[in-house]
Amino acid sequence: MPPPKKDRTDAPLRSDAQRNRERILRVATEELTRCANAPLSMIAKKAGVGQGTFYRNFPHREALVLEVYRYEMQQVAEAARELLATREPDRALREWMDRLARFALTKVGLADAIRLVTSAPGSPAKPEPAPVTEATELLLRANEEAGTIRPGVSADDFFLAIGGLWQVDASEDWQPRVTRLLDLVMDGLRAGARGR
Repeated sequence: MPPPKKDRTDAPLRSDAQRNRERILRVATEELTRCANAPLSMIAKKAGVGQGTFYRNFPHREALVLEVYRYEMQQVAEAARELLATREPDRALREWMDRLARFALTKVGLADAIRLVTSAPGSPAKPEPAPVTEATELLLRANEEAGTIRPGVSADDFFLAIGGLWQVDASEDWQPRVTRLLDLVMDGLRAGARGR
C-alpha cells in the first residue's frame, strides 16, 4: 500500500514562498494596526507580491487577520526564551511584561480587525493565546526556581494581575502609567519569594 499523500498545507514552504508569507504578515501587521479595514490589495502591493501569491497564502481576510494574530502572539512568546537566555529570571520577566504591554497597547487596530472577523455569525473563533500562556509559565517557573517570586503563581494568576493593562487608554501617554502598574505587579510577585 503506498504511503498517504501529504496535504499541501502540511508541506514545508520553499524559502522564497516563506519569505513572501513573512513579508505579507509584517506588512499586514503594520496596516491592520493602523486601520482594521485596510484593503487586502494594498497589503499585497506594499508586501511586493501579486494577488495570486497573496490569495494562495491567505484566501480571505479572516485567514490573514487570524494568522497575523498568531504570528504576533508567537513573536511575543519567543521573546520570553530570548530574554531568559540573556538576563536573570526576574529581569527577563519584567522586560517581557513591558513587551507584552507594548503589544497590547500598540496593536489597537489589530484588535479591532480581530473583533471584526470573529464577531460576525459563522466566523471563526479567535485563537487561544497558547504560546503567550506557555511563555508566561516558562518565565514564572524560572523565577520560582531562582527564588525571585513567590511560589505557586500560575499564568492565570499573572493575567488576572495585569488585567488593568486592558483598561489603559492607548491614545494617551500610556507608558508611565503602564510602567507603574507593572512595577506594582512585579512587587506583588516578589512578596513572599524564597530568595528575599
